[in-house]
Amino acid sequence: MKKYAVYRGETGFFCYLYCDTVESLKDTIYANIIKEEQLPVVMDGKGGFFAFRETDPGFTEIVETDDVYPLPLEKMFFKNADNFKLGWMSPDGDTYSCNYTGHEKCAKMLADCFFPGARLPERALGRAGWLKIIDSWNGTQRQHRQFVYSLSGRLTKQQADRLFDLGLYGNREVQEMLHDSENSW
Repeated sequence: MKKYAVYRGETGFFCYLYCDTVESLKDTIYANIIKEEQLPVVMDGKGGFFAFRETDPGFTEIVETDDVYPLPLEKMFFKNADNFKLGWMSPDGDTYSCNYTGHEKCAKMLADCFFPGARLPERALGRAGWLKIIDSWNGTQRQHRQFVYSLSGRLTKQQADRLFDLGLYGNREVQEMLHDSENSW
């Protein structure tokens, strides 16, 4: 059974592998590097680690599991959050929040939940009518803007209603999708 340190972020909870014994380091790249007196540590999933303290900002709990994902989808990527900015929107208008760089990880978990066995998670979501809401900032613009992407170029009525609620109805790309979609409602 693996242990994870759970932290709360703006868009959901995230988990780091938690190691508090030399035995728990056994299957990691740090098995012969981290010494017992350095424990407990958490692995950041990107090849790094840091000392763990219960007073770390955002820390909420330690969970033990053998599941692929330490937490349910709606906890890792808040569903229908009031402060939704970036993430994915289902054809029914449900949103799943993620941060600027979290779309791929969110898509993987969404696809595992809704389209088991999908080899290309983002493509599977797109083909099923999901929208991807991204930050369109390219590093040269004066300000960031939310951009709504649809693989099909169409919206469902529920998505259009939700985009209106989110203040994204006036975006140029949303207006184009609305024009192409209204006759199918």
